[in-house]
Amino acid sequence: MKFTEMGRQDGKTMLLLPGTACTWEINFHTVIDRLAAQYHLICVNYDGFDDEKETKPFTDMLTVTGKIEDYIIKNHGGRVDGAYGSSLGGSFVGLLIQRKHIHIDHGFIGSSDLDQGSPIVARIMTWIVGRWIGDAAKNDRKRQKLKDMLVKNFGMNMDPETDAFMDQFAGSMVSLHPKTVAREFYSDYVTPLEDDIHVDGTTVHVIYALKMGPKYEKRYRQHFRDPDIIRFDMQHEAWIFQGQWTQPILDAIAARMG
Repeated sequence: MKFTEMGRQDGKTMLLLPGTACTWEINFHTVIDRLAAQYHLICVNYDGFDDEKETKPFTDMLTVTGKIEDYIIKNHGGRVDGAYGSSLGGSFVGLLIQRKHIHIDHGFIGSSDLDQGSPIVARIMTWIVGRWIGDAAKNDRKRQKLKDMLVKNFGMNMDPETDAFMDQFAGSMVSLHPKTVAREFYSDYVTPLEDDIHVDGTTVHVIYALKMGPKYEKRYRQHFRDPDIIRFDMQHEAWIFQGQWTQPILDAIAARMG
């Protein structure tokens, strides 16, 4: 794993946790400068994502969570002011709060589906995803097919900004160790997130992309006690690739961080 710190030395600390198949450089590249101007950022690249020449694949959610905790304990006294988890990164935020090994004042769940299920279903879904990625590595036409499937799965409306981001996203997926995305996807699906998570002094804020569908609000309220649900009529994590949403969400984060 690799941790990169940047931004204001005197700013509040913000842990940035990217989503599936992403480095923080890809996930947050359009907003990183604005975040760094306001916060002291701790940017995380998980096992399998920390170096272009890295050959060690992603392990599992709990092992990676433990490494994040160890780093925050060693380098930040076991406490951060905020943590933003994009998509799968929101599962890490939930686990970090649930385990109580470190303290997070403000945990942000960024359009996360928090989907969970049985190992059997997870194996089937992981096999399907693995086939998509394996095919996409063969040629540009199959890579485009993977991108189209991802766009459809996220329910996205294509525009130049979205297309550019999804091209990077698909490229990241096919460049990784063959086991990394599969393990990340599988482990996220089968690692339990408790219900009614509550820690004194911690507030959970949900960036709720309404175009994902209404079922997700029920899921957020299931896992977290009295979450602060911040609704935006956008697609999954659209604020990081569609400029119209960027400033409103940065403002929402800043208002909560204080």
